[in-house]
Amino acid sequence: MRTKKKMKPISLDKMIDKHMGKIGTPTRDNFEQELKLDLLGHAIKQARLHHNLTQEQLGGLIGVQKAQISKLENNFTNARFDTIIKVFNALHAKVNFKVELPKKKLKVA
Repeated sequence: MRTKKKMKPISLDKMIDKHMGKIGTPTRDNFEQELKLDLLGHAIKQARLHHNLTQEQLGGLIGVQKAQISKLENNFTNARFDTIIKVFNALHAKVNFKVELPKKKLKVA
């Protein structure tokens, strides 16, 4: 009779490091950027559904086609910042953006 080997648990952070690279590597940075865009699209969709709006109705509120809202929700486009702000304003949603700068001195002309 064969005995099964027990699988060793591994943390999500270690799994991401293994498959996407360590924090700060180009592949990992790209992965994290894509993940953030997916979360933004998900937030747009959830806010739209909360207001019982179709993609077409939301598009009409901000002056874009249904296809543009679909692309935003599904991360198929690099949306303009002002379009994203218009979407959240139309949905009466508060938006907070966090901007982080590298630990370098910035020169201001």
